[in-house]
Amino acid sequence: MGAPPLDDAVAEGVYARKQLLSGAGLVAWSHARRFQAAFEFGAHGSGRRVLDYGCGDGSFLAMLLSAAAPPSEAVGADIAADLVEDCRRRLGSRGASFVTLPQLAERPPASFDAIFCMEVLEHVLDTEEILDRLDQLLAPGGALIVSVPVETGLPMVVKQAARRVAGWRGIGDYPGTTPYRPAEWLPTLLAGARQHVQRPVHVNPDGSRFHDHKGFNWMRLREQIRSRFELDRVLSSPFAWLPPHLGTQAWFVASKRDTAAHHV
Repeated sequence: MGAPPLDDAVAEGVYARKQLLSGAGLVAWSHARRFQAAFEFGAHGSGRRVLDYGCGDGSFLAMLLSAAAPPSEAVGADIAADLVEDCRRRLGSRGASFVTLPQLAERPPASFDAIFCMEVLEHVLDTEEILDRLDQLLAPGGALIVSVPVETGLPMVVKQAARRVAGWRGIGDYPGTTPYRPAEWLPTLLAGARQHVQRPVHVNPDGSRFHDHKGFNWMRLREQIRSRFELDRVLSSPFAWLPPHLGTQAWFVASKRDTAAHHV
């Protein structure tokens, strides 16, 4: 099942322009494969209430609402108020609503049957807090779908080279990430499920803090998700048949844990 093509309103999105419509073929192809994977997870969500946590420019929700079986409610949430306003302007008439994270905090528990969180958790400082909040928002029997970049092993080497070239060419969304020191390369290539190198912290103009990609460990996140949810599947993109250790993104498909049964 293919994702619907980008129409003009979606193509105007800041990330759609930089990634899905990038002048670098590899960048555009890689992000298109990621959106295709997400669309396949969500395209059968007729009647479900869906949240895209960290929705960016709203491209994914726009695609999902164009599916043959769209969700009954589609909410996009983002930390950036200007992105939220832009999403409302371009896509609000399609049935999606867009909110800032403080506005999302007003939603009651169990508000959503499916929560997508794509390419977000690698940037947050307190992953545990975000996972707790997503668990609260997820309804019993609900599904959590998370994607994060693979920044360990051989994929890290390939990505660092691709980002450097893209940054030189001024394309994509890769102005560069914090470089690895020589002593950090081997721990990153051989990383296990523990944090292997110190992660740099950056500060936005508004004072909020975030990580770049350096040092992100998808295997550590896998264990954090497993501690709160029933982890059903771990997949990879751009090719689902590759193990995540060799992919560009790792996908976690988890379900709401039955806490009563878990404590029996």
